[in-house]
Amino acid sequence: MTEYFTPFVVPFLLGVIFLFAVCAYKYIRWYRKFTPVQRAVLRENIFTVKSLRALGETVNECLLHHRVFKKNAVLGYMHSSIALGWFLLIVVGAVEASLEVSGGRHIWVAIFLRYFVHEPELVYPHAHVFAQIMDTLLLYVLSGITLALVKSVWHKVVGMKKVTNHTIFDLLAKYALWFIFPLRLLAESLTARLYGNGGWLTQAIGSLFSPQTATDMEYPIWFLYSLCLGAFFVGMPFSRYMHIFTEVPLIFFRRLGVTEAEKATGYTKYELSACSRCGICIDDCPLNKDLHHTDIQPVYFLRDVRYGQPRLATAEDCLMCGRCQAECPVGLDLLSIRRQMRDRSAIDGSGHYDGMKQVQPFNAIGRVGYFGGCMSHLTPSISEAMKTIFEAAGQKYWFIDEQATICCGRPLYQQGFVRQAADLRERNTRLIEESGIKVLVTSCPICYQSFTKEYSLKGVTVLHHSEYIATLIAEGRIKLNPGSLRIAYHDPCELGRGCGIYDEPRRVLSAVGTLLSTASEREKSLCCGHNLGDTTLSFEEQGAVRDSAILNLTAVKPDVIATACPMCKKALSIPNNLEIKDIAELVANSITEYD
Repeated sequence: MTEYFTPFVVPFLLGVIFLFAVCAYKYIRWYRKFTPVQRAVLRENIFTVKSLRALGETVNECLLHHRVFKKNAVLGYMHSSIALGWFLLIVVGAVEASLEVSGGRHIWVAIFLRYFVHEPELVYPHAHVFAQIMDTLLLYVLSGITLALVKSVWHKVVGMKKVTNHTIFDLLAKYALWFIFPLRLLAESLTARLYGNGGWLTQAIGSLFSPQTATDMEYPIWFLYSLCLGAFFVGMPFSRYMHIFTEVPLIFFRRLGVTEAEKATGYTKYELSACSRCGICIDDCPLNKDLHHTDIQPVYFLRDVRYGQPRLATAEDCLMCGRCQAECPVGLDLLSIRRQMRDRSAIDGSGHYDGMKQVQPFNAIGRVGYFGGCMSHLTPSISEAMKTIFEAAGQKYWFIDEQATICCGRPLYQQGFVRQAADLRERNTRLIEESGIKVLVTSCPICYQSFTKEYSLKGVTVLHHSEYIATLIAEGRIKLNPGSLRIAYHDPCELGRGCGIYDEPRRVLSAVGTLLSTASEREKSLCCGHNLGDTTLSFEEQGAVRDSAILNLTAVKPDVIATACPMCKKALSIPNNLEIKDIAELVANSITEYD
């Protein structure tokens, strides 16, 4: 062992031991805080093909950073060159070290191999090939480190308008990481100058030093290299770099079907620590872009919650539009964590809705149930249009909330009133199931998302009215007269990013006019600003967010702006010089004949 040991490896060894001890402690403690349901899901799916898919995603995202590449190629290269390059240095180094039989079993030998093995060609053949490969990989990593350095002072070079602020541990780990690979390059180059055991890069750099200079500097530089490795490993569990390890189990949990619960659990801890604070979520957040709210984005919200310092303002000041979640390369469930931090269960009481008029169940067996929702009652032309469409299709229907408005409960749920929302869901579930309907149609994406994700309706298919109308058109149950209208479509946040419904509204609109493409659409659609997720914004602030969406829609010079959400319609209609229509209204106006 002494042949392959020197005191400078101690900082590295201590750092590795500390890192794995802290990670094991955290991961075990977090797993023990999983709910029984979350643990059951893991047990049911661990030995299935889902685990293989998780393994593939781990390689794709933790090493190749595929999602980051899709959003920003330069940033993707920066992350992948460091992650993949370092991983390959470890793997190839371990293979090379294993060929040196007597010392390859010690974990530090691969890290400091050039220092210990001066004449590798005498021990194993083709040692020079390994030297060339390792130098190439080292240069690959250094190219990423160089981009990171440039990004810190000129972030626009990687296509970012803003970068994140760091904690003390973030800075410690970052600077240690930045020095690791230049020091490794210098250390191996000095050793190569003395023993000629370097590759194409280290041997060339080593030739720049005199033998005496190389002799004097070799040990101190190797020591500094080990010290930086140790410092990075010590700082890593308490910094944003914890994501390097944590993203791996998170990917497996998510692939195996684990999801966030109503309250924070151990799974939430994994999500919080898997955030790399890359800052991708900042630039496209409408509160940052349009209102210059710079300290409430998920990157800071998750940081505060992770370190046990949540700020109510940070949790509350969010539109819950899902733009950040669509941009997050790690795929964190950011909206659920926001809701958890808004928990107002402590102020919940009983009998919240005792004074509310209860809609009586209607014998609607064989009929479609139509739930307009609160916002449809504030935009009655949408409900009237749906009546026309039902009649044109010859569809018997029950307008559930025509006489007495009842809320689906999601607006309360978004604000943290969990028990009140549950009470509403219970009342509505009983009403819907007792009616005997088999299909429930709603015009409100907020209601649609609630019915599909938060309710457990037995034997009832839930459709947004865009899906229902698209089906009627495809089956020929309504006849439309295609017009010459040029239509710009606004994807509602809750319908698009929230539920993944993008194509059905477009099929409907293409049947009544010419659908135009806008710069920000589908998952990049801009929020109308009047989302019920944020109750802290002033009317003027809501208007600034809305105006950004309007500029995007009017840029293509449409005859009419269409949407599929009564909330969005109401918000976009505030400037009274615009013609805003729900897709149901456009379809109702285009119907040529009834069955």
